[in-house]
Parts: sequence; C-alpha cells; structure tokens
Amino acid sequence: MAYSESYTCDVCGKKKESDGWWLAWVDCFPGPKPEEDQPLIKLTRWQAHHAHSAGVHHLCGARCAGTMMDRWMMEQHADPDAHCQTA
Repeated sequence: MAYSESYTCDVCGKKKESDGWWLAWVDCFPGPKPEEDQPLIKLTRWQAHHAHSAGVHHLCGARCAGTMMDRWMMEQHADPDAHCQTA
C-alpha cells in the first residue's frame, strides 16, 4: 500500500499540490535576561522533513506568508510586553 501525505495551507486552506510552499514557526530571540526575551518568527522554503515538526505552519506562497506575518505582528503590537513561551 502506498503512503501519501497531504498538507493544507494554515492561512488560506489550499491543499499542497505544487512546489513553492514555505514553512514558518515562532522562536525566541534571547535577551540579556529571561524577562527580556523576544518572540520572533522564522520562515524557510519547504522541506518535507521539517514539515512534520511541532509548531510549524505550512504556507502555500508569498501572499499567505505575508498574511501570517501581518497577523503575528498585530498580535505582538497588541501585547508589547509578551515574552517567549516556555515549555
């Protein structure tokens, strides 16, 4: 039996049927003290191995990557004192 994977864009809901997709995730930029850590967003081209990683967002192209970035930036401005999430 063949195994196939299906991915959906986390912004628009489009199914992955072509190349040109991106991966994004939120990480932490360490400050001089833990209370000064800053959340940051990272973006990289599609890589199937990393598409399975926890917390990774699947994006179908530049437009959805920009939309995700815009939403994330609005969240950051809404809570300027937010710090990195700790496990």
